Amino acid sequence: MTKSRRFTLMKQCLLISAAFFAMMALVPANGRAAAEPQSAANPGFDSYIGGIESRLARQHQSPSDFLARAGASGNSRSRLRLEELIVEKLTPTNGPDLPGAMLHHWRGTAFIPGARAAEFEQLMKGFNSYPQHFAPQVVQAHLLSDHNEDGIDHLAVSMRVRQKHVITVVMDTAYEVAFARLDLRHGYSISRSTRISEIESPGTSRERALSASEEHGFLWRLNTYWSWEERDGGLYIQIETVSLTRSIPAGLGWAIGPFVESVPRDSLEFTLRSALKVLRR
Repeated sequence: MTKSRRFTLMKQCLLISAAFFAMMALVPANGRAAAEPQSAANPGFDSYIGGIESRLARQHQSPSDFLARAGASGNSRSRLRLEELIVEKLTPTNGPDLPGAMLHHWRGTAFIPGARAAEFEQLMKGFNSYPQHFAPQVVQAHLLSDHNEDGIDHLAVSMRVRQKHVITVVMDTAYEVAFARLDLRHGYSISRSTRISEIESPGTSRERALSASEEHGFLWRLNTYWSWEERDGGLYIQIETVSLTRSIPAGLGWAIGPFVESVPRDSLEFTLRSALKVLRR
């Protein structure tokens, strides 16, 4: 093995070790540290979400502005037509006041030649098939209820999800999801988490949901917004995710900051790529 190769491997090991021990530092020492900031951070999160949903409501009223412009450059459309994914970090530098918490806001945009709006809507509504289409992140998924009100489909769903980034975290989650259309070529959905429980020892006889005072704050809130538009001989799809997690302990930003911020991006990109894979079939 060359000297440069040994140096690269050593650097990778150090980064992984730093991320692991930094993640362990998120574990509350007294069993209360992780749960307390959540309620204090909720008003700031709700205010930020309100601004996003107001902007999306305006977008979804007009076919010409249905999707947000992807990327900072002017060649985003040609990049998308070449089937390139455009993933953007939208988290504001000076965001809302979130005591003890961190906000993560990401957007991804893609184009699938030959795909249709009706196909994508069917995929998104088929929650019972999510473990097949979005494995290994989605372990279980169940549609609990659905009804239509004023042309909008309202669904309640539950999912067991798994995130593996140095350590593996399993959570049971529940969402309220709404699907609507501007017309046959333009549709959107809004998903808001209503429950997120971290699971200890999943799949074993010791499996249990951690209480609010025991959980580690890996994910407290998650809102997901899909928009899709059929044109140019295919389908443009756009996803925005806004999540709330526990803040990084003081002094550990250098080690864990990039790692923690990469998790929401990786999850969004995985979801987007998985949807593309199904539609391309």
